[in-house]
Amino acid sequence: MNPFLVTERDGAILTIRMNRPDSRNALSEPAQMAEFVALSQQLRNDLSVKVVILTGNGSAFCAGGNVKDMRDQGGIFAGSPYELRNSYRNGIQSIPLALYELDVPIIAAINGAAIGAGLDLACMCDIRIASEKALFAESFVRLGIVPGDGGAWLLPRVIGMPRASLMAFTGDTIDAAKALAWGLVADVVAPEMLEQEAMVLARRIAANPSHALRLTKRLLREGQHMRLDSLLEMSASYQALAHYTDDHKEAVNAFLEKRAPDFTDQ
Repeated sequence: MNPFLVTERDGAILTIRMNRPDSRNALSEPAQMAEFVALSQQLRNDLSVKVVILTGNGSAFCAGGNVKDMRDQGGIFAGSPYELRNSYRNGIQSIPLALYELDVPIIAAINGAAIGAGLDLACMCDIRIASEKALFAESFVRLGIVPGDGGAWLLPRVIGMPRASLMAFTGDTIDAAKALAWGLVADVVAPEMLEQEAMVLARRIAANPSHALRLTKRLLREGQHMRLDSLLEMSASYQALAHYTDDHKEAVNAFLEKRAPDFTDQ
């Protein structure tokens, strides 16, 4: 079978496309989860990639879990409660852990519906841009289940607990305009402009030194659960490392000389 994740490289920017348009890019196979984990590990080791764009082929970003498999208790939903628990732990839950540990900034270009696990996947990214056609729902409760992939941790950190509770308790769908008003997405654009706008943003980010981007993302991630004094100590250590990079020196010189910097990611 063709890979679920199809990649395209443009300089320091890697575009990842979920490629199951016939199933609306539903997350339904262990192999799909394994692809996310393997690609994340590859990106951790490839310092030449500065920014990732994640999007979906077809009409949807990601439709979440496969409801027919839920009905049939097949696929990743098969087995006893104990086996099903391990299926979640070793399967879909590996995605938020892999993406959380990835220091490369990720832009979600949400081309269509982001439902259930699809919404949570978007929340695993650092920045979200949506098509005017995008729809969002934390819909697990409507299927009589709970957010099994980390949504109860992710969504409140993006839009706050009251709105996350509203979405999770009702399962209601919101459109792109409300997602923008709630801070779920940073921008809403015409469908035909989505990938172009995502690439423009990615290039603005990629114009900065790789080490500074990765260290900054790590500080933002760790700051979600650390005390201020602990984060300040970590920040001091990272800053000391950054001060001794060639790109820091080039950035300072370029600023003082009023010219564009020429970074080498060293």
